[in-house]
Amino acid sequence: MKPEYKAESIVVLKDLEAVRKRSAMYIGDTGVKGLHHLVKEALDNGIDEALAGYANKINVVIHTNNSVTVEDNGRGIPVDIHPEIGKPAVEVVMTMLHAGGKFDKRTYKVSGGLHGVGISVTNALSEYLEVEIKRDGKIYKQRYEKGKTASSLEIIGETQETGTKVTFLPDNSIFTILEFDYDILANRLKELAFLNKGLRLTIKDERNNRENEFYYEGGIKSFVEELNKIKNKLHQNVIYFNKEVKNIQVEVAFQYNDSYSESVFSFVNNINTIEGGTHLIGFYTALTRAFNDYLKKKNLQKNGDKLTGDDIREGLTAIISLKIPEPQFEGQTKTKLGNLEVKGIVDSMIYDNFVTFLEENPNVAKAVTSKALDALRAREAARKARELARRKSVLESGSLPGKLADCQERDPSKAELFIVEGDSAGGSSRQARAREFQAILPLKGKILNVEKARLDKMLRSNEITILISAIGSGIGEEFNINKARYHKIIIMADSDVDGQHLVTLLLTLFYRYMKPLIESGYIYIATSPLYKVNKNKKNHYVLNDNELKELLNKIGDEDIEVQRFKGLGELNPEQLWETTLNPENRILKKVTIEDAVLADTIFSTLMGEEVEPRREFIMQHANEAKNLDI
Repeated sequence: MKPEYKAESIVVLKDLEAVRKRSAMYIGDTGVKGLHHLVKEALDNGIDEALAGYANKINVVIHTNNSVTVEDNGRGIPVDIHPEIGKPAVEVVMTMLHAGGKFDKRTYKVSGGLHGVGISVTNALSEYLEVEIKRDGKIYKQRYEKGKTASSLEIIGETQETGTKVTFLPDNSIFTILEFDYDILANRLKELAFLNKGLRLTIKDERNNRENEFYYEGGIKSFVEELNKIKNKLHQNVIYFNKEVKNIQVEVAFQYNDSYSESVFSFVNNINTIEGGTHLIGFYTALTRAFNDYLKKKNLQKNGDKLTGDDIREGLTAIISLKIPEPQFEGQTKTKLGNLEVKGIVDSMIYDNFVTFLEENPNVAKAVTSKALDALRAREAARKARELARRKSVLESGSLPGKLADCQERDPSKAELFIVEGDSAGGSSRQARAREFQAILPLKGKILNVEKARLDKMLRSNEITILISAIGSGIGEEFNINKARYHKIIIMADSDVDGQHLVTLLLTLFYRYMKPLIESGYIYIATSPLYKVNKNKKNHYVLNDNELKELLNKIGDEDIEVQRFKGLGELNPEQLWETTLNPENRILKKVTIEDAVLADTIFSTLMGEEVEPRREFIMQHANEAKNLDI
């Protein structure tokens, strides 16, 4: 018999103080990320009901005024009076921090909302929040404003259904951005549908009538199929294992393709553990051991070489999803799993199942082991290329490339590196920079597309080795972010097609082989002006055509001279400093990864071998190209 979900299930730790004053502490920031975090917290309650077996559908609606409704068909938040607080349980949940069923393991064995702050924080940071609850044959409703109760809980109807519907409008006095992004929310719902087999999630945008429904009976197997959709698979069927040990549910699905990068994502209770943890270590350890034991048994190892984790990860697409009653996450961001017992559980399960799979599927075994052995040989070639590069740098009596115009500052946190396209722009930039803290590295032509190349080929590329040497952090298995010589690495390219192509090539390099630089907030894109408008000997610089129109309408059309720049090389050093290099005037775009799964798919689509998916992506997003955010 399942335990009842009643008011006494709600455990209270403390009230809602300080959330509005220190909102970023609870939701990350008050921009795009924080705004969408409000929806995530509302979603978590429905997902937890689904995990507990009480809900199978969640609907999300973005309304024309940018309010959002999240509705599930779970049990409905309890409405009876809380025995300690003396208020309806739903009011306790909505208005008191750390109040919820997540602390009572009889109510939720597994939960993504671990700290119990979620929906109350959404309430605190909303202009208003209204909740409707269907349970016990009735429909209940209550309204809150800026986190405070604005009406008593009332019965507004009768029903035989159950569930919870929350509608909220973010507070414009707190958030710098108020417009919800449909794609951000739709991608999260799609991810949740993959991770929760049989759960149906829908989203509708009343602002433009976009809508989607996500439902995957295949669960994480379907997730892997989606990630590998545009790649050449080495074996047709996704490998899938699942097991429950000591109340810990482990699900793993993986498939190899012929690419040179990995796409591995791990989740715990639907939370994307982007920093990995014990479950990921167990997975990699088991795969590596299974591969090496199989090769040894079949006498396929030459010269006693052993595959490493890097070798078996090449071309691997995998989803690891765990449901854990008491997960231990390192840090406040819940991005790294720390449960020590999990490593052994995952390791044992994967090793036993994969060894059996390789024996029973010799054709697949041959394809994946051949891929790993090729990677081993390429790794050895890369090692020799590194040694050659080191010897070369020693012979040249310096560890930094000659093309680099370095800065005087030796504190990486104060130093900036501008990566510039071409010698012309590089020359202007060297004259324009503040040499005390700004370094300039010109690159000749386009760099190698690393999405289509192994590490050994990359290290034979002169422009890439120059870039790696200048940054100083190394690459691949030797990468060490503590050795980065600059904490601002700024891509400065023309705003035309060729310039943006270089930006994409560099971002692909950073994402695939130096991702911590992005995750640490070190990568930026400079914005340079497209026009100079001169009126009465006073210059105005504008970034695009829309800004030009606005400026011309504002200042009139008398005695105005407009100059269009074809590229950075057309700006003289004074103009370049004034518009693009001077920290007081410039506009830099920080490169962030809001959604790792989406970012991985975009890089594969735009930079991979397949032409058709790239064409479809460009056609779909053509109108957004001026502000494409990855």
